[in-house]
Amino acid sequence: MKIKNIEGLSAYDLQQEAEKGGKFVYFAFTISLLVITFKRTSGVYLVRKGERIVSKGLPFTMISALFGWWGLPFGPKYTLESIRTNLNGGKDVTDEVMATVAGHILFRETQAEKAHQH
Repeated sequence: MKIKNIEGLSAYDLQQEAEKGGKFVYFAFTISLLVITFKRTSGVYLVRKGERIVSKGLPFTMISALFGWWGLPFGPKYTLESIRTNLNGGKDVTDEVMATVAGHILFRETQAEKAHQH
């Protein structure tokens, strides 16, 4: 899983950001080519407390608004779903990301303990 907006942060720093109210979210977008419609998601973004989530999703909303409608039969439906998801702040996956981060921290601590025992 690639997380955007975390350059230079350790797993511990990510945990601290989440405890301060930060969230991990992804955004939806739809692209249609007449009879084919693709509904996709962005990478996961760290949105720190106080940052505007909707503005991070704006590029994906614009992609959907411009290119999503044109596929039949699913283009309009998927486009509306994508726009709704983004205007509601994206899909919150903080719990899933933090479970992975916690596992990473635990692994590192276990490895450090093993190294000290030898």
